[in-house]
Amino acid sequence: MIKLIIVDVDGVLTDGTLVVGDAGENAKRFHVHDGLGLRLAMLAGKTVALMTSAGSEAVRRRAEQLGIEHVYQYVPDKGAAYQNLRDELGLRDDEVCYIGDDLIDLPAMTRAGLAVAVADAAEEVKAAAGLVTGRPGGRGAVREAVEHILKNEGVWEDTIARITEAGKAATS
Repeated sequence: MIKLIIVDVDGVLTDGTLVVGDAGENAKRFHVHDGLGLRLAMLAGKTVALMTSAGSEAVRRRAEQLGIEHVYQYVPDKGAAYQNLRDELGLRDDEVCYIGDDLIDLPAMTRAGLAVAVADAAEEVKAAAGLVTGRPGGRGAVREAVEHILKNEGVWEDTIARITEAGKAATS
């Protein structure tokens, strides 16, 4: 059973486009389907972490909006960061899913029990993955991966029921 889902940011949670404004600020586009997918994962009891070799205020804010506590920015060695987080949480590799798109993700992906590549990932990343999504990065690939995990673990219907009940309670 997957207990931890680690998600790369640029090219996975975003489409990989970097928008730099005149003042040097970075802007990122996140897809709402991916955000809900991560919330569903957490509702199902999964721990979610964001791990990026870059970093920005936008990533911190998006993580905060989604309630993600484990946010690792400016990570030069994702293999080492993966190992540190896995050890900190007391997990085994087979309890970890890593979702990536580019070569820098390979050291972590090759250790994870479930390695997921987004549809537009580098060919080497797709070759290392146990699952390649039908959707590209930043366009619902993370949601697709989460659905795959929850359905394979038999908790998809219960998770949907929980979010539906929570919505009913909020409108009552």
